[in-house]
Amino acid sequence: MTVASDPSSFRYSIVIPVYNSEQIVGTTIDRVVEAFTRAGLEFELICVNDASPDSSWNVISERADAIPGVVALDLMKNYGQHYANLAGLTEATGDYVITMDDDLQNPPDQALVLIEAAVSGGHEVVFGQFEQKQAAGVRRVGSMLIGRINRQVFGQPPDLVVSNFRILRRDVVDRIVASRTAYPYITGQALMLSNDRANVMVRHDPRPVGKSNYNLLRILRLVLTILFSYSSWPLRAAALLGFAVSGLSFLFGGFLVVRALVADVNVPGWTSIMVLLSLFAGVIIALLSMIGEYVVRTLNTVSHDQSFHVVRRVGR
Repeated sequence: MTVASDPSSFRYSIVIPVYNSEQIVGTTIDRVVEAFTRAGLEFELICVNDASPDSSWNVISERADAIPGVVALDLMKNYGQHYANLAGLTEATGDYVITMDDDLQNPPDQALVLIEAAVSGGHEVVFGQFEQKQAAGVRRVGSMLIGRINRQVFGQPPDLVVSNFRILRRDVVDRIVASRTAYPYITGQALMLSNDRANVMVRHDPRPVGKSNYNLLRILRLVLTILFSYSSWPLRAAALLGFAVSGLSFLFGGFLVVRALVADVNVPGWTSIMVLLSLFAGVIIALLSMIGEYVVRTLNTVSHDQSFHVVRRVGR
């Protein structure tokens, strides 16, 4: 793609996953439209309702029906944030695609900062680095854990800070959509499928209403998705554990043989046998379960041609 220094030379798609945000998502849409209209940029806004149990769909569909350039998608069930983002990336037609949250913690005017950094620097991906992150302790710890995993699995540079507030160039978006994984992780895929990544400092505002939908369970699910869908590390760790247990068992077996030869042992130790059997059975079951997890995820990947389903669309 030819690098141009004028942001108005491009068209932009803004993708917003929506879940349980009926109180704030309408304001988010209005502020995005206001910011991009004031900047004189050509844009489309794609809101993806991830089967919210509240009235979020009614809010975004009404906006899509009333405001040109706003598109509302409704997913068949609650797939998760990364699936909703993937649905938006699939729908997007812009030269650049911006992903942001629905709760105004990613201020819409800061998207213009992402655009300036991406266009002027010619970067494939630019992540917003928050000046001061307004988030709960659990989410901060989760972000640190996932950051460490990203560095191990996706080769994230140590000086790069990732976030869900980012801008992706068209060619990177096309690669992500074409990968057709059953377990999308947009941050990791953006790291894998690009070479030129950068950060830019952006503001992170407190959430005006409600609370974050992220909790410890969702963070753990994301960690497992990364490990089992994009890395062989758990399998290698299990193999290392198996070798270690085998080595210790060999040493223990040698000890029993020597003791039987040099000591007067007539009755084998029932406790030792039970402990060893329990240990071996536990390790074998753990290894088989881990292998089974890989098999199931591989089967899902090859047997599903689409990882999400859109049941309703308003706009465009």
